[in-house]
Amino acid sequence: MHDIPSYSPQAPERAEVDALPGLTLLQFGTDWCGHCQAAAPAVAEALQASAATSASALRHLLVEDGPGRPLGRSFRVKLWPTLILLRDGQEVDRLVRPTEAAAVARLLAQG
Repeated sequence: MHDIPSYSPQAPERAEVDALPGLTLLQFGTDWCGHCQAAAPAVAEALQASAATSASALRHLLVEDGPGRPLGRSFRVKLWPTLILLRDGQEVDRLVRPTEAAAVARLLAQG
C-alpha cells in the first residue's frame, strides 16, 4: 500500500517556479480528488524507479489546485491530477490523469 501524499495549499508564485533550476515535477490536484488518489500509486512507483536509475535529482511539488488558484490557472490546468515536467522552469511535457506507472515513467524520462 502506498502512502498518499498531501497536496500543499501553499503554492509557490509562478515566478518562483519559472526560476527553479533543474528538473521539477509539478503535480496539481487535491487530497479529496478520487482521480488523484487513484493515480498516487502509479506516480509513487514511477518516482521511486526514476530515483533509483537517474543521476539527476528531481524536485516533486504537489500543489493543491482549485478555482482561483493562480499557479494552476497559469499552467491552464483543467483536470486533476495534472503532472507537468519542467526543466529549468520551462514546461517539457505534461500528463493528465495517469493510471499507469509506465506513463509517468515516460514523462519523467523526457527530463
